[in-house]
Amino acid sequence: MNIRRILVNFIFIIVSFILQTTLFRALDFGGIAPNILMIMTSSTAFIKGDKAGLLTGFFCGLLVDIFFGTYLGFYALIYMYIGFIVGKLHIIFFSQNVAIPILVITISDFVFGFICYVLMFLFRTKFNIGYYMETVILPEVVYTAIVAIFIYPFILRVNNSIDEKEQRSAKKFV
Repeated sequence: MNIRRILVNFIFIIVSFILQTTLFRALDFGGIAPNILMIMTSSTAFIKGDKAGLLTGFFCGLLVDIFFGTYLGFYALIYMYIGFIVGKLHIIFFSQNVAIPILVITISDFVFGFICYVLMFLFRTKFNIGYYMETVILPEVVYTAIVAIFIYPFILRVNNSIDEKEQRSAKKFV
């Protein structure tokens, strides 16, 4: 992995966090905003594999933990696991097709919301999953999927551009 890819991923993570906490909080629907960091984590994992997904997920979750979390590492662990698991799909599916990654991002966001419900509410004996599913999880999943339709192709294009530059520079040394 070269310095260009690390720098671009770092910038993507910071921009995603800023967009999620500012612009999309202003554009929320009924208090629900899309999970841009999940789009970033799942997209990177789907395009580059499990190691990149794990690292991206860790740093995305760590930002959420630092600024909004109750416990340091809670969201980092969830994002990290989701990034790792989605990264395993990198080998199976073709990342150029937009439909499958959007479906994977949607499922990832649903799993994220469900895990958060289980760990934050169910263990405190708040059993109203229907209400939480209807008012929080599903609206966020739909909003995230719609936004992912526009963000994923951009992330894919930038990653393909970096891959092409890496291949050109590798040919110079051969």
